[in-house]
Amino acid sequence: MGSTATAPRRSSLKPLHWSKVTRALQGSLWEELQRHGEPQIAPEFDVSELESLFSAAVPKPADSGGKGGGRRKSVGSKTDKVHLIDLRRANNTEIMLTKVKMPLSDMMAAVLAMDESTLDADQVENLIKFCPTKEEMELLKGYNGDKENLGKCEQYFLELMKVPRVESKLRVFSFKIQFSSQITEFKKSLNTVNSACDEVRNSLKLKEIMKKILYLGNTLNQGTARGSAIGFKLDSLLKLTDTRASNSKMTLMHYLCKVLAAKSPALLDFHLDLVSLEAASKIQLKSLAEEMQAIIKGLEKVKQELAASEYDGPVSEVFCKTLKEFISVAETEVASVTNLYSVVGRNADALALYFGEDPARCPFEQGKLCILRISTFTAIQSIEVIVRVLGIAYICLYHGRMRILICLVLNAVMINAVTATLLNFVRLFRKAHEENLKQAELEKKKAEKEAEMEKAKGLHLTKRSVK
Repeated sequence: MGSTATAPRRSSLKPLHWSKVTRALQGSLWEELQRHGEPQIAPEFDVSELESLFSAAVPKPADSGGKGGGRRKSVGSKTDKVHLIDLRRANNTEIMLTKVKMPLSDMMAAVLAMDESTLDADQVENLIKFCPTKEEMELLKGYNGDKENLGKCEQYFLELMKVPRVESKLRVFSFKIQFSSQITEFKKSLNTVNSACDEVRNSLKLKEIMKKILYLGNTLNQGTARGSAIGFKLDSLLKLTDTRASNSKMTLMHYLCKVLAAKSPALLDFHLDLVSLEAASKIQLKSLAEEMQAIIKGLEKVKQELAASEYDGPVSEVFCKTLKEFISVAETEVASVTNLYSVVGRNADALALYFGEDPARCPFEQGKLCILRISTFTAIQSIEVIVRVLGIAYICLYHGRMRILICLVLNAVMINAVTATLLNFVRLFRKAHEENLKQAELEKKKAEKEAEMEKAKGLHLTKRSVK
């Protein structure tokens, strides 16, 4: 009697959509409660009050007994629909399907053909999000009624279940959609960095300014331990604003700009030689390398799904054909980006040498481009451990039979440090030059005003003498 009275009361309450723990781990709170035999229902909760506050307000099914007791039927339609999936999840799934706007069979055909003109990245991500769980699959497999009577969510899940490893295939589709734009962005970023490196090393105006700063510094430091320098560290450029003149607000940077304006005005616009510098300073090569590593790992998963799909039979024939074509293109693109990374590595060394740093012992350096040819992958784990410990960005790429492990451990920090330092120098230099111009304009106006006053004073004296 008690059990039959309790069941309807519970079914009329709104559900709590929690993640249920089915196994209490030793030492956990749940294991302790089980050990102490804690009751499942606390006496302080008034079920009647809960029912009045949290009633689901859903009419009771006509047949609440037997195996069909857990099913919901929609009300108000000509043919009652059978719902097996949780109400909230079913509603969310159906809302998602309204954004796809095509028959389920056509949608799945587009998925298996990986047709990007039919489904976009957001739609595919939503399909992944609303893939049936193992529990939901088992629930649908146990349904023996007319499938036409099932709700839209249930029918969508059944359509997905016709394809082996459907979630994996959807993730492959998502990877394919995003791959092209990601590779394009990678190439754009790496080309920007390479351009910035070339611009810095090829700028004759920057070279002349560096020479003049060296001469200026040696003049100031003459007779001291800092004097007779043959060069200086790049970050010394930013210290030009720290040295002030004795009796004015002028800094060494202002003085440099003043001298250049008077003696070598053509050097003042040296920043025009470094058009890629600001964009390059915003690019984090370490993050790019980590993202590229994720793409390469993603491509490996794509290959694994292809290998598994070849045993699916006719349902995956189109999928396999499309995927083989994509993998061929993707591997070429990845190799192209890998070559660009190697150019960045060489540019990093060249940039270090240009500013008098030994690439092998560069203080900014966190690593260098290494190409290791190995017969097996036994060394990979050791390399990965070292890289993780040092916090270095790297890429591992496996080239077919040659078994070449390319570990692109980039000079990322060095390049970012150089571009950031130079960009700051450019900004400080231009600011000082602008301040010099403003000061010169103020002094000019002051001189003109004083001249006018002197002229007026002279006229006044002349008039008095005439009188």
